[in-house]
Amino acid sequence: MILPLLITGAVGGFLSGFFGVGGGIIMVPLLMLWAKLDQRRASATSLLAIVPTSIVGAFTYGINQQVDFAVAGLVALGAIVGAPLGSKLLRVLPIAVIHWTFVAMMLIEAGRLLFVAEQTGGTFTMSVGNAFALIGLGLLMGVASGMLGIGGGVIAVPVFMSFFGLSALLAKGTSLLAMVPTAIAGTIPNLRAGLVVLKEGLIVGAAAVAASFGGVALAFILPERLSTQLFGLLLLFVALQSAYRRMRAQKKN
Repeated sequence: MILPLLITGAVGGFLSGFFGVGGGIIMVPLLMLWAKLDQRRASATSLLAIVPTSIVGAFTYGINQQVDFAVAGLVALGAIVGAPLGSKLLRVLPIAVIHWTFVAMMLIEAGRLLFVAEQTGGTFTMSVGNAFALIGLGLLMGVASGMLGIGGGVIAVPVFMSFFGLSALLAKGTSLLAMVPTAIAGTIPNLRAGLVVLKEGLIVGAAAVAASFGGVALAFILPERLSTQLFGLLLLFVALQSAYRRMRAQKKN
């Protein structure tokens, strides 16, 4: 049982470092497949594993000057409020609603990444309007994090690039830093509700931390446009796979 968990963490951690996400987009379905966790427990356990992964990833991008601390702080401010709300929704919403919300989010982000125009050069100007927009983004990111067990990077990274003008590397590093308080704020109520499978979460988290360094290294090597399109293809694959698995489960019931 430990080997599948290590593989789950390694894959999630590599993707976290490479794409600036928490890794939950792949860890949640793998925990459901290999650890036989339901959607709620898989999401909550994944979010626990994202805490150390995002810390290490943010530190690695940070020492390479690819983190905007002001942007991350404003996003985190909104996310800290949104994550407990998402965790509450995780406990009360029907499983089917949570699952199809996950699929829809992946499809939307995949389309945005695959067909987005050329990225800007990383210039961002702080203003009152942008500050409130970043807090709003954090609120959405937090709700998705608490409800779906993802770090929220699948939302933040493309928005950072498309709407706020951050370069791909800066968007990834900033996303990972904003994810740290987000994942913690979502995990605390999940632990209180007994949704986190602690042993599995710690094993997955340890493997994810180790693998994240390789993902970060690759992110600095590949061209920005190529890495963005690969991210879009990954999300598309995960969305289609999750939709297929959900439809099969509905037919059995």
